[in-house]
Order: sequence, then C-alpha cells, then structure tokens
Amino acid sequence: MSKLGCVAIVGSPNVGKSSIFNRIIGERTSIIDNYPGVTRDRLYGQAEWLGKHFSLIDTGGIEIKERPFQEQIRAQAQIAIDEADVIVFVVDGQSGMTGDDKYVAKLLYRTKKPVILAVNKIDSIDQIANIYEFHALGLGDPIAVSGIHGIGMGDLLDQIIKSLPEDAPIEEDESLRFCVIGRPNVGKSSLVNAVLGKNRAIVSDIEGTTRDSTDTSFTRNGKNYTIVDTAGIKKRGQIYENIDKYALLRALQSIEKADLVCLVIDGSEGIRELDKNVVSYAVDEKKGIIIVVNKWDLVEKNEKTMDQFTKKIREEFKFLDYAPIVYLSALKNQRIDSLFVAIEKAFDAYNRRISTSILNEIIEDAQRMNEAPNFQGGRCKIYYAQQVGIKPPSIVLFANNPKWMHFSYLRYIENRLRDSFDFDGTPINFVLRKKV
Repeated sequence: MSKLGCVAIVGSPNVGKSSIFNRIIGERTSIIDNYPGVTRDRLYGQAEWLGKHFSLIDTGGIEIKERPFQEQIRAQAQIAIDEADVIVFVVDGQSGMTGDDKYVAKLLYRTKKPVILAVNKIDSIDQIANIYEFHALGLGDPIAVSGIHGIGMGDLLDQIIKSLPEDAPIEEDESLRFCVIGRPNVGKSSLVNAVLGKNRAIVSDIEGTTRDSTDTSFTRNGKNYTIVDTAGIKKRGQIYENIDKYALLRALQSIEKADLVCLVIDGSEGIRELDKNVVSYAVDEKKGIIIVVNKWDLVEKNEKTMDQFTKKIREEFKFLDYAPIVYLSALKNQRIDSLFVAIEKAFDAYNRRISTSILNEIIEDAQRMNEAPNFQGGRCKIYYAQQVGIKPPSIVLFANNPKWMHFSYLRYIENRLRDSFDFDGTPINFVLRKKV
C-alpha cells in the first residue's frame, strides 16, 4: 500500500493555522486560542477531499523574534516541511503582511515543493482586497480563506489535491497504539524522542512545554507502532486557562483511542498524589497500563533501591497491582528495550482469550477451594462464565444473585485467573448477570 500524500501548514504565530487544520480534518484536534505560540510540536491528522486522502501536519508559529522554544519550533516546522509533498503557507489577512511572513517566505523559497499561499481571516466579501498585498511574497496567487467560518476552504482543498502526488491511497492503521501520560515535566516528551530516536517533541525543563497530544507512527523490529505524547495532566482544580482545558480534553481523547497507556513517574522526585489522579483516567477507560519510572539515572541507588521503589509503587497504586513497572532513563536512552518488552506482553494480555471450558474449570476450582461469603442476605454462587470480549478481556459471570457478590470475592476470582494466565498489564472486566 503506497504512502499517503502529506501536506504541512506553516506560518507565523496566531495567523490561524490550527483553525485551518481543524477545518480540513473535520474535528477539533489542534488547540485554538488567541495567544501566540499555542501550537508548539508538529500535530498530525488525516483528511479527505473529493475521494483523495492525505496526511496533514500543523506546526508551531515561526517568527524572527526570539521567544521561549522558538529554536525548537523552527526545527519542528523544518522537519514538517521536509516530510511534506505540499506546503500551505498561512498569513493573516486582517493584520497585513509582516516581517515574520517575509521571513517564512524566505525559508520556503529554498524548497522545491509546491507552496500554496492562504490568506486567512477573510471573513467577508468586503475584505477580499486584503489579499493583494501578499503577491509581493512571490509565492503565486493567494487564496482567500476563513478557517473559523469555512469560507474559501473548497478552493484551498482543490488546490491541495491538484498539487498532491497522483498515487496516494489511504492506509489502514493496524499499529499498536500506546499513549504516554503523566503530570507535567516528568519526561514524557524525552521518552517519546528516545523511543523514536529523533527529536519528535520539544523537550524543556519548563513545565507545560507539550500542550497538544502528538502522535507518530514508527516501526521497531518489524512491528508497527504509534506513540502518542500528551500534555501534562493537572488536577481539575488547577486548570484555569483554556489552553489547559483543551490540553486535558486532548489527552483524554488520546487515552480513549490507545491500546495501552504508559504512566510516566519522575523517579528522582518520587510518587506524587497527582500521579494517581493522572492514571485514574486510564483506569476509567479500562486501558492496559504500564508504569514507567523515568529519570532513574538521577536516583542514588544501591542493591535495594529498585525493590524499595517497587514496594512503594505497589502500596500507593494498589488498584494497579497488575501493571508492570519499567525503570529507565529517557534522556540517557537507558533500558528503552525493557519498555518494549513490557508493551508487547501487556498488549498480548489485553487481547487474550480463554476458552470457555478452561475458564469455567478455573472458576469452579476457585469456588471449591474458597466459597463466597454471606453478603446482603445470601451467598453468591457462580454457575457459568464466558468471555465476551477483549481490549480488555471481558468475562460474564452468571450467578444465582449478583447482589450477593462481595467485591473481595470478585477480586479473589480475578486473582485465580491471573494465577492461571498472564494478564500482566491489563485489567479484567467482569459483568455479573443473574442465571435464568
């Protein structure tokens, strides 16, 4: 299957690149706010127009003035330009041509790729004349558009399709998709870069560097993966800005779409209450979970340090006793292989099926060894069990009266199953039904 054609959206800050990105892909994926520099990393999506499918990349704003992360933003935009078959250069039709626009244009002169000049924020017919000054950029006839209102998007998409390579059919995503979550500044983006072996995400000691969720597909040892870096999740009471609110929503969407979730903890700082809050979103979605202790190179260690840290994790995350723990240093690129061993095992467990006969044999043996306690006026008896789904493994238990099932006995049944099968990394979803 051939590669999708690729379109990069570039321009200076706050010209509306993310509005156009969202309009084209048909969903609110990029964070939009009237604050320059909201988009920092490259953000990917897939789009379709008149039966033609292509990839779309949103990039951070490029400007002459030095601001925090500007060097990294320029580097990310340059990577997007290198990856793209077609470049959409967005300028602001209300502000007029700026020095930053000229600066970006000079960067684009060097590329041999088609460049489409889109003059954004042309929200009415009275503003059409605003586009003409942009002829001076020397990048061809500008197209008047409004990312917010959708004006001119058909013309822009027609030009994109005309400029794309001929053979660009859609690719089905059959990759193992895992999401990296954690509180701010625990090293999520560093881990993404270590996994990919390149600077895919901006890394800084400043909290909140990553604001969007960014996903990248790659191949490792012949297997296809997609890794998703998310913004640092804060407690709901600490979310004041629209940016933080949108970032949380994007992180939640990323968790929902993932097969597995890697909770990143800062080993040098230890476990924080917020770590539990962060992972609760993945628990609610019943995702496979791996606990990743990052910055392990910064921890003063002896032969007992790892065992003591593991014991502390098990005490603090009693609800995650099935999650494997991986110790690594993303910055030093140490023990990254151990993460993939855990990912593969957890993914297999997340998709594991048990035959009905073996499942019922294990549960019958468990009940013979230890019968259920009296609870709410009766003793629960499981007559029959059947697995009805995967991702995670979902098992229906048919009992005399589900109300008599105490949670501790259900946990006992779960532990017997885990003793018999490798379910490391995945929750098991039980559904209780009354036998008729």
